[in-house]
This record gives sequence, C-alpha cells and structure tokens, in this order.
Amino acid sequence: MGLLEALQSKVLTADGAMGTLLYAYGLEYCHEEMNIVRPELIEKIHIEYISAGADVIQTNTYGANAIKLARYGLEAKVKEINEAAVSIAKKAVGNGDQFILGSIGGTRGVRKSDATLEEILHAIKEQAVVLIEGGVDGLLLETYFDFEELTETVKMLRAETNLPIIAQVSMHDPGVLQNGMKLNDALQQLQAIGADIVGVNCRLGPYHTIQAFEGVELPEKAFLSAYPNASLLDIEEGRVIYESEVDYFARAAVQLRNQGVRLIGGCCGTTPKHIEAAKKLLGQLNPIEIKEAKQPKEILIQEPDPREIEPLHEKVKRERSVIVELDTPRHLEIESFVEGAKTLYNEGADIIMMADNSLASPRISNVAMGSILKLQHGIRVMPHITCRDRNLIGLQSHIMGLNALGLHDILTVTGDPTKVGDFPGATSVYDVSSLELISLIKQLNEGISFSGKPLRKKANFSVAAAFNPNVRVLDRAVARLEKKIEHGADYFISQPVYTKEKIEEIHEATKHLETPIYIGIMPLTSFRSAEFLHHEVPGIKLSDEALERMQACEGDKQKESAEGVAIAKELLDTAAKYFNGIYLITPFLRYDLTIQLMQYIKQLDVQNKGVKANV
Repeated sequence: MGLLEALQSKVLTADGAMGTLLYAYGLEYCHEEMNIVRPELIEKIHIEYISAGADVIQTNTYGANAIKLARYGLEAKVKEINEAAVSIAKKAVGNGDQFILGSIGGTRGVRKSDATLEEILHAIKEQAVVLIEGGVDGLLLETYFDFEELTETVKMLRAETNLPIIAQVSMHDPGVLQNGMKLNDALQQLQAIGADIVGVNCRLGPYHTIQAFEGVELPEKAFLSAYPNASLLDIEEGRVIYESEVDYFARAAVQLRNQGVRLIGGCCGTTPKHIEAAKKLLGQLNPIEIKEAKQPKEILIQEPDPREIEPLHEKVKRERSVIVELDTPRHLEIESFVEGAKTLYNEGADIIMMADNSLASPRISNVAMGSILKLQHGIRVMPHITCRDRNLIGLQSHIMGLNALGLHDILTVTGDPTKVGDFPGATSVYDVSSLELISLIKQLNEGISFSGKPLRKKANFSVAAAFNPNVRVLDRAVARLEKKIEHGADYFISQPVYTKEKIEEIHEATKHLETPIYIGIMPLTSFRSAEFLHHEVPGIKLSDEALERMQACEGDKQKESAEGVAIAKELLDTAAKYFNGIYLITPFLRYDLTIQLMQYIKQLDVQNKGVKANV
C-alpha cells in the first residue's frame, strides 16, 4: 500500500524534528553532513521516531542541495549526502511498513536568495533525482515562505516523477502567507498544479497552526498535512529552546485532525516524546470526511490618504525636476541645517533629501529632521532608508512611522558597511537588501505587512532606488536597475558623476528604460575633498581633468569652490540635455554652492526651452 492509499482511510503520524535533536547533541554545523560523518546518529534518531509510533519519517536532507551545502564547502557532495540519507532511513525502517519521505527545504525567506529561481530549481532537481533514484516513497517540500518558489518547484517535480509530492508553506501569521495570500487559496492552488498533499510546517506552534486550518477547506484531490513547531521559540542562555508539554502537543494533533488534516508530524522543538503522545491519541481516529471551513473575517483595507503633491517619478517624466540632498548634522545644533533646507526649498528644489547615516557615521535621525522640516516649515522631504541599521521588525516599524508622518517619498539603499564608519565594531544587520526592501515597501502600498498580515490601510510611498554608474562595466549596473524595476522601483537617483562622457554613456545605456533617472551632480569644494571622494568613497570616481583642475587651485579656498562650481556647471550642460531629473548633492552644508547650480539649471531651461527626457 502506498502513502496516498494509506491516507484514504487513515490519519498518519509523521516524525518530528531532526535538527532539534542534533542541536541537543551539540551539533550546530551542517546537519546534512552527518549522513556521511555520523550515520549511526541519524539512524538512531530515525529509530527513536519509529519506536515512538511514527508512520512516516523523512530523510535528513532538508538543506542537502548544492546552494545550501555551498555554505559549508560541500556542494560537490550532493549525491553522496542524499544517497546516504535514503540508505540510513531505509536501514532504520528495516522490515517495518513506515513510509520514507525525501525532505527538500525551501531556499528563499523574506530575503530572496542570492541565487536566481532558475538556479534554485536546478539545485532542487539535482537533489530530487538522487532521492527518487534512492527509492523514497514521496517528496516532502517543507518550510517554503516564498510561494513562487514553491509553486515552481512543484511544477518542476511533477514533470519529473509520479511519486507523491507533499507541498508545505510556512507562515509568519496564521492563515496568511508572506505575500498576503490566504492559506486556503494557496493550498487550493498547490493542489491544482499537482501536489498530492498540501499543508503547513514550521514557524507557528500548535495553537496558531490549528487557527490557520480553521479557514481551510478540504481539498478535492489532495490531503492536508501539518507539522507545527512544539511552541513559539525562546532563548535561554544563548540557546534556542521550545517549551511545550507533550500532552498539549498531542491534544493539538487531535484538533488538527478535526480540521481535516491526515498527515500530522512535528517541526522545530518536537521530539520522539511529542510524536509518541500524538500517536496514542491519533492512532484510533478515522479521518474527517466532511468539514465546514470557518470563513475568515474580512478586514477592509482602506485606500491611502491622497498625496498632497504629485510624486516625483510622475513629474519628472514631463518636466525638469530637481532633488537637493542636505545631510543632517553630526551634532545637536540644527539651526544651520534648518536654515539651509528652507533656503534651498524656497529657491525651487522639489524636495530636500536626507541620507540615513551615510558612510556608517551617526547623524541626527533623518526622520526627526524631516518631520521638523515638514511640520514646522512646510518643506517636502525625502529620507533615505538603509537596510544596514534595522532588522525586519525595525524596518517595518520605521516605514509605517514614515507613512503616519506623511513622508511618502523615500530612497532605499543597502547602506555602507559599519567598518567604514565611526563605530567599526558596530553590527551591520542586512536582513534584506535594497531589492527586497523595495518589494516590501510596495507590499505596504497594498496594505500588507512584511509578514503578509493586512494593515487595514494602504501606504502611499513613491520609492526611489540608488544607481551607481561609476563602474567598469556599465551594462552590469543597468542590469541591476532592471532588477530593481522588477521589484517595484519608481525612479532612480545616481551617485555623482564627474565626466560628460559618463553622462552620455549613461543615457545610451538606459534610454530603453521607462523608469526615470535623476543624474547626481556634486560640486567639489577643495582638492583635498576631491582626492578623498575619488580614492576613498565607494561609488564615486572623478576624472583626471577634474582632479587636475582642483589641484591647480589648491590652497585658495575661494578659487577651489569657484572651480568646483564651474566643473559642476559644465556637467549640468550635458546632463540637462538628456535627463529631466537632476540630483544636487550639497557638500558640507555649503548650500550656497547648490543654489548657484539651481540658478544655473533655470538659466539652461530658459535657453533650451525643451528638455529631452530619459523615458
């Protein structure tokens, strides 16, 4: 009798966590390598679950694909590790009638993997072929937060094998996926593309897993599965622990059965004792044949508050638009900064941009200063948001706060590493890159939390992304722009450019894009600062001519400033021909220099009376 035939008439109990037990043994390295290094230990764990009453066990191959094994330098051992895993599981089962599932874990989380979807599918196929040839009874796809990755994996595997496929999603919040899709809709879709068993595992404990299944209908062509964690996790003396009484877990297993689940196991924190307790209660129960799913309460997502001013990415498609950057102070005296921002805005800047601790050096919060400028002086502002300083919790809280303040123009950046700043011992977070952050902000624009939970109201952000054209191969930088467009970027703001030729090259390389670009221009203030920018600041390169011209003025501050403005004006002559968007960076609060450039742009527009747009 096969797995699917058995599920026709039985509720089957699966095994629990493998990693939890290996962790308890003090093994915190690559658990999958234990298949070839400590096979007797893996067999022992399988036997413990079988002795506890598990009808189904899974191979120790959750992370046994080339992408995940590469973290440990083991990518060449995919075949050896997976073959050993199947062999160990078969030896543990012996003459028993337990089913063996080949475990395949998801790769993407909230942060997309550095690997492309095509690379992920290739790695999964390589692993799955070994598991199938080894003689598993089915393939278990588990801990998939990214629904696209899971659906594409199911489609690919369905074309490769007729073995049962178990497809399990993971949720941050009960009943809803990371992308905002309802669990019931997701499981129905997985059934439709060929999954034989659909369900959930990991992240949530029994209580929330049961809650999630209350809104799930019984599939017509598939069975339901659930592998909840033992509980919510806790940290004790630096170690992850799960507090859960086995009797509680067993009672929860019965409630899952009452929701129509037929394959019930455990994920993180569960042990053979949990499975034994669940088996005692589930063993005599028949599957649920009819169920009325609880209709989830519909949460109305309100439309966003209307924008007070047209988004820059719309304006710049029609006419000249100027963004001016003025970094917030490194000290607590703010009067000069506020005066500079007022002067620049009154001179005609569309918006005042403020970096987010650029070069990893602390400044007054750009949100605090932006709020002062907006609320007290009526100035439109654009704060940067760096991924470096905040984890996902902090990022969402921060961005929700921006929306509440009415600061709807933002620039997403990954952020300079902390080692370049004032506190080299500080930690860089990087839960996500700027690519994922763009997508997550656009998800907030749909009224959906990073976790997939509805937020009751849509945000209203216009999202700019950074563009570094000062690279050896511009095509690669443009390819990254295209990726950012796919993630939802509304427009781009470039690093400062210091040659006319580079501006023309940018135009040629990006003229196929419909997404607008603001070209960065920053006046030089001295030869010393020019050398610093050229040699030490990532993403900025000056021409030999610019360096020579600044060096010729070295020692005369007035001449150096004048020459820096002259160089910037020459660059504006070229930039204004090809781009509607100009981004002026104010050096060292020298907004008098920026004002000269703003006035020059106005003169150019009057002279030209027609500006070509990069659209």
